[in-house]
Amino acid sequence: MQASPTSPGAAETQAPSATDPSAAPGAAVDAVAELIGVTKVYRKSAAAPPVLALRGVDLKIRRGEHLAIMGASGSGKSTLMNILGCLDRPTDGRYRIDGAEASEMTDRDLSQVRGQRLGFVFQAFNLIPQLTVLENAATPLFYQGVPAGERVKRSARALERVGLGDRMQHRPAELSGGQQQRAAIARALVNEPALILADEPTGALDTSTSDTILELFDELHAGGVTLAVITHDSAVAERAERTIVMRDGLIDQQVYR
Repeated sequence: MQASPTSPGAAETQAPSATDPSAAPGAAVDAVAELIGVTKVYRKSAAAPPVLALRGVDLKIRRGEHLAIMGASGSGKSTLMNILGCLDRPTDGRYRIDGAEASEMTDRDLSQVRGQRLGFVFQAFNLIPQLTVLENAATPLFYQGVPAGERVKRSARALERVGLGDRMQHRPAELSGGQQQRAAIARALVNEPALILADEPTGALDTSTSDTILELFDELHAGGVTLAVITHDSAVAERAERTIVMRDGLIDQQVYR
C-alpha cells in the first residue's frame, strides 16, 4: 500500500489510473470541492473537554466524480458531509466549493451557495406532504426568487429526468418510497448544482428499490453529475469511482475503482 495523496497516513487499496488527474503529484485537478487542512472542534460546554471531529482533512472531489464516504459512528463522516454542504464551518482550514472560498463566507453567502451550487438527498426524503411532487421539486427555485413559469419548466424537466414525468401532480403520500426518493433527487437536480450530497440515500428502501435508485445515480454520474454519497453499505460504495473511509477524524483509507 502507498500513502494517500489526500491525508497523511491513509492507505489506498488500489492506485489511481494514469488517466486519473489526481494520479500524478502536482497535477492540475478540476476540483468541485476542496478541503485543505480542515479541522472541526465541538465543545458541549466550557467545562467539557473539546471533541475533535476532524483532524486536518485534505480532500478534493473532482468535477464529474462519484465519491462514496464511509466510516463507523463517530469517525467524522457526518461532520465532513456537513462542511461539504456548507451546513457547518471548519474550526480551522479552508474549504472551496465550485471555486468559491466557503470558509470566508457570511451565513447569507453560505445559504446562497447551498441553494445554487449544492443539491441534497436525504434518507428520509424530506418532502413537504402538502405540496405536489412538482411543487416539492421547485422549492429550491422558489427560495431563489425564480419566476413561477421558469420554476415549472425546470422542475418538470428534473422530474422527467428521474422518471416521474407522470407523477408531477401527485403528493408524496401517493408515491412509493422509491418514487419519493426519486422526487427528492429531482429536487436536488433542479438547480443543476455543482455537487450533489446524498446521506444514506437508500437507507429507508428495500433491496430492489435501492438497486433502482443506485442505477439512477449511475445514470446521473454518466451524465456528468458530481456525487458524494455517505453510506454504511459496501454495495452502495462499490458503485462509486472512489471510496474514502473515515476514522478518528481523518481519511484512513481510499479505494479507487
